[in-house]
Amino acid sequence: MSITIERPSGDAELSAFCAFADEVNSTRGAYWPVIPDMQLPLLRGEGPSAEGRDALPLVARQDGAIVARVAAVVDERYIKHWDEQLGHLVMFEALPGTTDAVRMLMNEACDWLRGHGLESARTGMGPSFDLPYVMDEYELLPPISTRQNPPYYHSLLKEARFETEKGWVDYKIEVTPALVERWEHMVGGAEQAGFRVVTMSDVPDDRRVGDFTAVWEHAFERHWGISPSSEAEWRELFDFVGPMGAYDISVLAYRDEQPVGVILGIPDLTMIATVAPGRELSGAERVNMLGIGVHESARGRGVNLAIAARSYLELVRRGSTHVSYTLVVDDNWPSRRTAEKLGASVCANYLVYRRHF
Repeated sequence: MSITIERPSGDAELSAFCAFADEVNSTRGAYWPVIPDMQLPLLRGEGPSAEGRDALPLVARQDGAIVARVAAVVDERYIKHWDEQLGHLVMFEALPGTTDAVRMLMNEACDWLRGHGLESARTGMGPSFDLPYVMDEYELLPPISTRQNPPYYHSLLKEARFETEKGWVDYKIEVTPALVERWEHMVGGAEQAGFRVVTMSDVPDDRRVGDFTAVWEHAFERHWGISPSSEAEWRELFDFVGPMGAYDISVLAYRDEQPVGVILGIPDLTMIATVAPGRELSGAERVNMLGIGVHESARGRGVNLAIAARSYLELVRRGSTHVSYTLVVDDNWPSRRTAEKLGASVCANYLVYRRHF
């Protein structure tokens, strides 16, 4: 058995790097296929998502075939923002029975990060919308962009000297008439308090992304693990997901024409999911993706509930029987209480890992 670690370059090799995720997921009944256009810019060092970041894609080959991959990232935005010498390991995927290959892969990636003066590495929260590793709900199709990983990933990471750093929870809601009425009251209450709650499709194009960026970046300025993003980076994302319906699900709240609340919403896109013959997606799998942020000056006024409710009401109008709240850090109790008031329940648990050099 021969294991080698290689650094892919060029369009063909980087495309193969991206496509490997589909190979790992091919045994699933339902999964989100790779969207290379969302990953390649960072790997190539191109576009807004690559600004202030240096990425090194790596693959582990066993007897010539790719069996694992990861991209090591030096994120100067994160390092400057948090004053922490931390690197990121994103896009990790591996086939089963690859303990030795993953250990070699992660050692190579961490050595590269250490060579840039960094002291530790995190995986499960980083650039390119890299999100935590699920630890219990492995079968249901999660909201788009949420990580799908097999159970054995946790053992592979532990064998590669990673330790648990942070827990997260995911929330889901089954729609009922009583909840729809509750959400309508939440939107009405905020409007009576002087807030204007609208979808991004109702905001002029020349200000919608700028208003979104201003609130989101303020709201997440001190959120654990988050790296600052530019308006150009958000515009690149919305240019991609907006035509898919994101502008109709994403929400902005205004007070005196100043934006104070945002929902990043992506509707049910299961029409692009890969589903095995005979596998039927349930209503609990045909859900939205949601992110929520409120400007500090407007917190405690019900804006959080109103903007989420406004997004949910649009989803219900489109026929959704279930809606997703969002992934939440275990100790983010304000957000977890928001989920509970909206009618959400925990549906899955996730982990972020860290390795000290």
